[in-house]
Amino acid sequence: MSYSIGQVAGLAGVTVRTLHHYGRIGLLEPQGRTGSGYRQYAERDLDRLRHILFYRELGFPLEEIATILDDPGADTRAHLRRQHELLTGRIGRLHTMIEAIEKEMEADSMGIQLTPQEKFEIFGPNYSEDYETEAEQRWGDSEAWRQSQQRAGKLTKQQWIEIKESTDDLNRRLAEAMTSGAAADSPAAMDLAEEHRRGIEMFYDCSYAMHRGLGDMYVADERFTRTYDEVAPGLAGWLRDAIHANASRHEA
Repeated sequence: MSYSIGQVAGLAGVTVRTLHHYGRIGLLEPQGRTGSGYRQYAERDLDRLRHILFYRELGFPLEEIATILDDPGADTRAHLRRQHELLTGRIGRLHTMIEAIEKEMEADSMGIQLTPQEKFEIFGPNYSEDYETEAEQRWGDSEAWRQSQQRAGKLTKQQWIEIKESTDDLNRRLAEAMTSGAAADSPAAMDLAEEHRRGIEMFYDCSYAMHRGLGDMYVADERFTRTYDEVAPGLAGWLRDAIHANASRHEA
């Protein structure tokens, strides 16, 4: 079966102009022609175009793509293996970036006062200061924000490292409790929720009502949900329920 240039453009989601360009530079030049001289693309041409667009999406220059595809030692299976490896590597890097950003978002809400270099060192190479602006816009007028700025400003770099390690350890124990089958309103879960609240009080006074609100935010804001659910699927909702149960226990 053969396809016209318009049909190929529609199938691949590219413009006819792009296909003409690929033809001019010898990257994709179909051998088929109609009686009127119009290009006709065969199945093998569509396969080549798919590989071109994949490598293009990953940022490869057209010249390098041509070299890769014209390698006589590489068949379709070799290209698929290579593409799988490239995608797997990219996914891993993206997950690392997401984790670093989400940790930074949570830290920003606490009012971290570190130099950019220290933030890169503690939170990873994908640190961005954009989230500090968001945190200030959301909570800048609150007493909690003012307290967090004052208290966080007195912490040293080593103290921040210890806080991060302590937070990671608490998240691990929360996940272990949940996955072991502990109910969110069990004494063990509520004790962990109380430890979570006291950790927040290092930065600002966190009443049980405020803690309830934070728990709700962990579920309502998908960015916080991902932060906890990356530790263990469902952890954000379980922690929210444990926070509510602990608040009810202390407010009774």
